[in-house]
Amino acid sequence: MPGVLAHVPAVSLPARPGKNDVDPVLDEREPRRVIVHGDDADLASVLVRLLRRDRLDVEVAFVPATRRSAAAQAWNLPRDRSGSAALALDAPARPTPLIRDDSGGVLVGRGVVRDFEGEAYCDNVLVLRGRTKRLVAVPGPDGVSALPGRQVRAATGRALQIGCVEAFVEVEGVPHPRPVPRWTWYRHTADWLLVRP
Repeated sequence: MPGVLAHVPAVSLPARPGKNDVDPVLDEREPRRVIVHGDDADLASVLVRLLRRDRLDVEVAFVPATRRSAAAQAWNLPRDRSGSAALALDAPARPTPLIRDDSGGVLVGRGVVRDFEGEAYCDNVLVLRGRTKRLVAVPGPDGVSALPGRQVRAATGRALQIGCVEAFVEVEGVPHPRPVPRWTWYRHTADWLLVRP
């Protein structure tokens, strides 16, 4: 943990913390702001618990454990620990689109559909019809975006929906446990409060 956060009460949780890890902390401490120090999957795991507990009023700051954080890139956060730690302490929290998926997760940085064969739409824009090695989705201030790629048309909207021959989905670097014939990322009706510039 960066030295600037040494005086902040800390709770050590396992990687990708779940209900039994996060919920007791929310109950005991009733935080107004949490600072997540870890990777993008850790941030997404904490955010899922806030969503399921109906606690999107809790401000969330993120101190990435690596400079390669897709979440830091998506939300224009500092990638160095000292810069992100200072931001976590002093910056305001801003309403930020919460991008969910239809398997109960959230997208905070990067989602990838690999070995794709089918169709993908971002709202009413055809993003892809056919095959591609990968389709990349990222969250942003305007919703969810499909990044341009081989045969993939860039688009941003409220939802990115795919239907395909079974494909492999990876969210925040974590593979989904089985191939899927369809997948949707979509903007939730409520925002989350991300501490960001």
